[in-house]
Amino acid sequence: MESVPALMNNKASPQFHIVLIAPEIPQNTGTIGRLCVCTGARLHLVRPLGFSLDASKVRRAGLDYWQYLDLAVHDDWESFLKATCPERLVFLSTKTSRNVYTCRFRSGDCLIFGNETRGLPPNFYSRYAGELWTLPMPGVHARSHNLANAAAIVLYEALRQTHPMFETGMASAAGSQPNAHLTTSRRAD
Repeated sequence: MESVPALMNNKASPQFHIVLIAPEIPQNTGTIGRLCVCTGARLHLVRPLGFSLDASKVRRAGLDYWQYLDLAVHDDWESFLKATCPERLVFLSTKTSRNVYTCRFRSGDCLIFGNETRGLPPNFYSRYAGELWTLPMPGVHARSHNLANAAAIVLYEALRQTHPMFETGMASAAGSQPNAHLTTSRRAD
């Protein structure tokens, strides 16, 4: 069987970065932390946070994955920029019409999400106008996706475009079947 490169778990150079600006709901952050562990992405949290990182709700949502999370916490946006020197910033927002499925992702991209109630900081809409993307929502009553769902959708689209695993049809980096530890019962007919 041909070897498939693993998702980058190298803390020095993850393939993608998920950046949450002032997240408010610990369960979303915990779920996104788990997503990052499963994909080899680095999670950046930009203060202020609406919860303590010791909160049981964060850890409960992240389950036993939290200990493996590649996490960086930054005091503010400028601290994030200074610490990471990102090559490219990709902002997700409902306040644009540019469809994220037309974005051509590159390894090293920072996928940036605002918080659950206010979105991105107001000045970002003009400062980064050319880097704003949105998830299409055909539902008549749609306002926005849940933060954790949006992060998963966008990160997996970025991986689909850039990671060899998605070209080979392999289920995991190791080539094993996903969820092999789970069993299903069948009724005998």
